[in-house]
Amino acid sequence: MFPVTLTEYYADTWVWDNQNKSSEVVLSQDSMEAYFNIDPVNLSTGTSGVRGTRALGEGEHYWEVVFLEPPYGTSVMVGVGTKHAKLHTNNYEYVNLIGIDKESWGLSYKGTIFHEGQRRKYCDPIYDSNTVIGCLLNTYNGTLSYYQNGVSLGVAFCDSELMSGHLYPMISSTASETELALGRRFCKRSLSLRDKCCSIIRNRIPCKDQVDYLPLPNLVKRQILLS
Repeated sequence: MFPVTLTEYYADTWVWDNQNKSSEVVLSQDSMEAYFNIDPVNLSTGTSGVRGTRALGEGEHYWEVVFLEPPYGTSVMVGVGTKHAKLHTNNYEYVNLIGIDKESWGLSYKGTIFHEGQRRKYCDPIYDSNTVIGCLLNTYNGTLSYYQNGVSLGVAFCDSELMSGHLYPMISSTASETELALGRRFCKRSLSLRDKCCSIIRNRIPCKDQVDYLPLPNLVKRQILLS
């Protein structure tokens, strides 16, 4: 099941970036799969990350990361970061890399989200192989939401810094032989004025139930709830 209205999106083409990754990350030939800490002697000496080949510009962006093996260890993460976000630690530093500082926002397989070194419980832990984690970045309202196997987990982050249009998809792991695959990627760049207004209204209303009391047509109310 695709979690957004597919007719409003078009396929994107970015892949994992062989030039912007930890040396402990090996990419497949098509750069769609990332293999972490596969050295047979030193299986893991720290935390490794990789980002996408292109920053996600203005608009809405959806992409999927597939856990090819059951995640384990200190941290396996999915998220976004600026061009300054860290992609590696060494000296046996096993950390939650995506969200370690203000340059990135990330979700750990343990169900915790991180930004600026702060953590918050977000969802149940993810332990199964072939789990598909969908990411939906909306730069118009500054939100990052996650999906698990097509089911919405809700908004993880609402931050004006997510409106920059200069963020890269990221993944990271501390564990040996972690395997993560890139799934479907879609984007929607040009929102109508009504789309933008609905996103702003939804972002300003603390409770969804309040939408029912707005003096607006039901069609617009439904759009606000989906923004």
